[in-house]
Amino acid sequence: MNKPKFETPDLTAANITKLAELFPGVVADGKVNVELLRSYVGEEIFGDEAYEFTWVGKRAAIAEAGRPIRKTLRPCVEESKNWDTTENLYIEGDNLDVLKLLQESYLGKVKMIYIDPPYNTGNDFIYRDKWRVANDEWQEMTGEYDEDGDRLFRNTETNGRFHSDWCSMMYPRLVLARNLLSDDGLIFISIGDEEVNNLRQICDEVFGTANFRNQIVIRRGAKSVQAQFDTWDKLGQGLEYLLLYSRNQIYRFPKQLKTLEEAKTGTWNNHWRGTDRPTMRYSIFGMTPESGQWRWGKDRSEVAIQNYQRLLKDIGETENSVSLEQIDAWYLSQNDNSLDLLRLSKTGKPEHYIAPTSETLLNSSWVDLLIGNSSEIIALFGKIVFDTAKLTQVISRMLRFISNDAIILDFFSGSATAAHAVMQLNAEDGGKRKFIMVQLPEVCAEGTEAAKAGYKNICEIGKERIRRAGEKIVASAESQVARNTEDSSEWSVTSDKKNEKRSFDTHRSSLVTRHSSLNSPLDTGFRVLKLDDTNMKDVYYAATEYTQDLLSIMESNIKDDRNDMDLLFGCLLDWRLPLSMPHTHENIDGAIVHTYNNGDLIACFADKISDTVVKEIAKRQPLRAVFRDSSFTSSPEKINVKEIFKLLAPETDVKVI
Repeated sequence: MNKPKFETPDLTAANITKLAELFPGVVADGKVNVELLRSYVGEEIFGDEAYEFTWVGKRAAIAEAGRPIRKTLRPCVEESKNWDTTENLYIEGDNLDVLKLLQESYLGKVKMIYIDPPYNTGNDFIYRDKWRVANDEWQEMTGEYDEDGDRLFRNTETNGRFHSDWCSMMYPRLVLARNLLSDDGLIFISIGDEEVNNLRQICDEVFGTANFRNQIVIRRGAKSVQAQFDTWDKLGQGLEYLLLYSRNQIYRFPKQLKTLEEAKTGTWNNHWRGTDRPTMRYSIFGMTPESGQWRWGKDRSEVAIQNYQRLLKDIGETENSVSLEQIDAWYLSQNDNSLDLLRLSKTGKPEHYIAPTSETLLNSSWVDLLIGNSSEIIALFGKIVFDTAKLTQVISRMLRFISNDAIILDFFSGSATAAHAVMQLNAEDGGKRKFIMVQLPEVCAEGTEAAKAGYKNICEIGKERIRRAGEKIVASAESQVARNTEDSSEWSVTSDKKNEKRSFDTHRSSLVTRHSSLNSPLDTGFRVLKLDDTNMKDVYYAATEYTQDLLSIMESNIKDDRNDMDLLFGCLLDWRLPLSMPHTHENIDGAIVHTYNNGDLIACFADKISDTVVKEIAKRQPLRAVFRDSSFTSSPEKINVKEIFKLLAPETDVKVI
């Protein structure tokens, strides 16, 4: 039986292997001959000069993205909500390590990533990574590493590597994030003026310039600190940015609309346009343009003329007496958004009807939305326990770019606004979106509102927000259904009132939608997983260090503080399985047996496992089975397990840890 490796993939080695398959001559002794590779791809070499974006520490940052780690994610059932049924995840730990652990289980499965990383304002804390400092001299000179090896440090503008440290922090995380995106996946990144230019260049390199879609501008709360002065050094910042990149340059997302502050009434527009298309020049109303084109094809235009004549007949008005208000009312009564109208204007020119609307096409200006404030936090907690929270309406707009059954990842989750937005939108449209939140348990500073309220770290705030928001969303949905059910009894319908009946049918349809979404339970739960060192003991000792006591300790290579659930989820990561699937356990012949996703994996980690247990697991023919190596005290017992599976479940992949 094979043993799991419990180590994240070496992405650098994998990339070298791929290059060797394409260009065997450029790889020798595991090293890539870069100059030879450039020749293979037809690049002319003129010395060492080339346009590139770089910074001190870039090579180390690139290498870090591919460096394997030996860590795991440990389940924390007691801090979770609806552990057995939820498909949402909340992961505590450094997002660099977490992204590495998720590489295989979620490779190409995430439809949308939204992150709100530190803006690098000079006061932000950013992640400290071991590779960040190029050498010991820099470390000694700056004194940035403290005795406790803290992961976060305040990146002030006096730091000689101010921008470099931020770029080195972001680069490997974005490389790993790209791997998780599906072919139709998108990533949105919030950023301010401080690093938007550097972030654009990093993203162009990681995702490819062809995958850049938009640099969206969005409104931020204006600060009036400078109002007290007569002279200013610069204008205040009223805008922030959202960078939007895709995973695949050929992917096209659905047409996006936004609600207007004030609905527009119908209007008429010139049916001729200047674009020169001879095939779109034909006779209508006895006119054929000599240049340009009509807006629509001939068949569509002719049907639109007939529709307008039908309108006049239904209303009982003439061409000269019909008003725009009457036209709008008739159009809305047809309940057909594809209906076209075409007529001659008072000046004798063809014009087509633009229907009344409360929506308009979305563009890269999102100044109708405010990126963030504390209103939603106060509504849930009664005080500002997190002072840089984004607003759910912004993330809800992003979520409409993707399908309603997608996985959404936020690995700088902060107060978990993204999770809140996912649950809220699912409640509104019956969607089945799932979220994965990742956050470092950054300590709440003493004296802050969060600390006064009893929250030790940001993760505690994020988890509590999901609980409170979920309860509020469910209560609101139930209340809405109850109100709508009462309202429906007040509707009366008569066969000769067509418009009333149509309105009632629409109302009843909305009721059915709300009921069906409520009957399919809204997922407001989450599984809590915490980053930790590997479940396995370190067993690397020199021969002279082996003693009898040491040998007895090493009889089990699993750490003493790890339980069945720790081992199970370690195996899920190693076997590349998602972490949110259904999980059950049962007692068979005195041993606890875990079944994951109806047989994708069955595990038993009991100290002693009988033939009865092994045979029962084998009879169920799982795709994978795993046991503790120490559960079988002799080689004959292990051989017996192998033979049982060979007989009863020959296709099952069996491993021991």
